[in-house]
Amino acid sequence: MSAGISKRRVFVLGGTGTIGRATVRVLIERGHDVVCFVRPRPTGGDRKNADNYPDLSDGVELRHGDVTDAASLSRDGFRGETFDAVVSCLASRTGVPKDAWAIDHAAHVNALSAGKAAGISHFILLSAICVQKPLLAFQEAKLAFEAELTASGVPYSIVRPTAFFKSLSGQVDRVRNGKPFLIFGDGTLTACKPISDRDLGRFIADCLNDESRLNRILPIGGPGDAITPKQQG
Repeated sequence: MSAGISKRRVFVLGGTGTIGRATVRVLIERGHDVVCFVRPRPTGGDRKNADNYPDLSDGVELRHGDVTDAASLSRDGFRGETFDAVVSCLASRTGVPKDAWAIDHAAHVNALSAGKAAGISHFILLSAICVQKPLLAFQEAKLAFEAELTASGVPYSIVRPTAFFKSLSGQVDRVRNGKPFLIFGDGTLTACKPISDRDLGRFIADCLNDESRLNRILPIGGPGDAITPKQQG
């Protein structure tokens, strides 16, 4: 356990995603006791991905269940045990309305309810900066849960990254292969400060022991000035 860090028992949602994996690695490095709730094992013939979570294999307890099922979340996930915190990096894969409201909203409502029953004193949510001006279903669903979380009485930290570095660096291979760097419009209408997986994982994990981040919405970006897509290119 690092100096100045109190050990927590942490229940993690979305731990198999890009940011989730980075966050779990930091939680383990910080010495926390981590339980990750992941999708059920396949029951048919194709089991190659059943436990294919190499980044989560050391120091993490995996529990399998359905995050969209409140009964499964309580029975298979929390199991009537006590936890100090819930950390959620969970997000809908498609962002279409049905998935968004099932994952970005309803699954989180279930997790908040189960977490309260488990005695949590902190709920850390990975959200997104784009919910400030919601236009799409996933943004509205995230914002709706944020409102329920802030009104719940459970201490919270809502982390809103400005952009993920990985989502912007995908064009590097295009350029290396002689293809153009893609921009929309003239490439100057927006600007952001992309943050790396590792840095964002550190920021999320460190919310557990930083009282200044309690009951706050926390925009976070990478170092330096915000840059436009044209500047990125």
